[in-house]
Amino acid sequence: MPVTVMVVGAGWAGATTIRDTRLSGDATVVIAVDDDPAKAGTRIGRVKVLYSTENIPEYARRYAIDEIIIAIPSASAVDKRRIMNICAQTDCKLRYVPMLSEVVDGKPQMGAVRDVNIADLLCRDEVKLDMDSIRSYLTDRTVLVTGGGGSIGSELCRQIARFSPKRLIIFDIYENNAYELLYELRQKYGSALNAEVLIGSIRDRKRLEAVFAQYRPDVVFHAAAHKHVPLMEDSPNEAVKNNVFGTYNTAQAAVKHGVKKFVLISTDKAVNPTNIMGASKRLCEMIIQMMSRRHTCTDFVAVRFGNVMGSNGSVVPLFKKQIAEGGPVTVTHPEITRFFMTIPEAVSLILQAAYYAKGGEIFVLDMGNPVKIDDMARNLIRLSGYEPDVDIKIVYTGLRPGEKLYEELLMAEEGLRETTNKLIHIGNPIEMDDDLFLLQLARLETACENEADNMKEIVEEIVPTYHQIS
Repeated sequence: MPVTVMVVGAGWAGATTIRDTRLSGDATVVIAVDDDPAKAGTRIGRVKVLYSTENIPEYARRYAIDEIIIAIPSASAVDKRRIMNICAQTDCKLRYVPMLSEVVDGKPQMGAVRDVNIADLLCRDEVKLDMDSIRSYLTDRTVLVTGGGGSIGSELCRQIARFSPKRLIIFDIYENNAYELLYELRQKYGSALNAEVLIGSIRDRKRLEAVFAQYRPDVVFHAAAHKHVPLMEDSPNEAVKNNVFGTYNTAQAAVKHGVKKFVLISTDKAVNPTNIMGASKRLCEMIIQMMSRRHTCTDFVAVRFGNVMGSNGSVVPLFKKQIAEGGPVTVTHPEITRFFMTIPEAVSLILQAAYYAKGGEIFVLDMGNPVKIDDMARNLIRLSGYEPDVDIKIVYTGLRPGEKLYEELLMAEEGLRETTNKLIHIGNPIEMDDDLFLLQLARLETACENEADNMKEIVEEIVPTYHQIS
């Protein structure tokens, strides 16, 4: 039996998709669907056009559709998200013709139909960047990325490479990912990119000192961190050692060796934290603010955002693994929500925010609307060709230690200021006593060195917005 196809969109892209599908010979387009009432009842070749994308689930059942191809490349992000979520209610495989604005290596992509993935269901607005402004501080500069082999760090390296830095330094404690990234970049850029991997830990002050002294980076993106909330709840001292003092070590090396811009990658979990990972990142933001006031030769800033699709520790890879194993898919709570964006989008906005930096800012990325993790799990099951709770069970396991139902991006007392990019905002400085904070950091470091068994309580005294939950 040939695959039966519904094409959504009866414009030129829809007509082209119908023609190409017919020529391929491995599928049959049964119907087309469009929201223009004037096209209802017309035909594209032998394919009848039906009205309203709202009726897609009904049409899919009536015509026994196996696959839906969305062929409206000019659709807005809002319309695309609406249509994809309607299609996700069916059991059909989803594919689509890329939007005109979708870019790969700076070039619009058209023609090739590709599968829909879970990130497509977010359908966020196109990220518009001022490329010249980013180029102004990256081109012909030495750029160091800590945690450069990680999910955010590696994408930072990929995007920075496009701006022809004088040297790109990938600094990481884990050698495998960093090596694979270096190989990828060399395959793509060859001798045009001066990039190298340096293995080391941000906890190691002497190693940092040696690296900064030798390479004299102009710009530092600090992405290295422990990020897994449940693991850090069980090892709070490690969260503080790595996140807090690793950041402090790197920031001090940056000042000593004349770094112009220092960009901390932060998280929405730093806002009113309920877990030690979030509280440690809040301490990192406090360090950046303190360093900015005391060392004005370096622009110290933080960029805060929520979850990114496909990152290490993200729910999406876990869900895919669970689906491949036949289930169940585990969700902590039916009402839990999170903010999401794609890794390339987040990194693009980090690079843009860094240009705006004058020192001391906490940039907050607009994450759009929160997404229910339960809805995400169900959509991912459908995209994999299964029916939730029929073919693949969903099991609710309960909130994990330190986990809350929702995340916040901005503390109420911080307020917001706009930038020229609508997706980037600025929070007001953290009110704090820098001299007292330095004393608290010294006591915190001693507690770490002595493996204190009350680390969470010590951190709670320094971060007034941190409140543990059971």
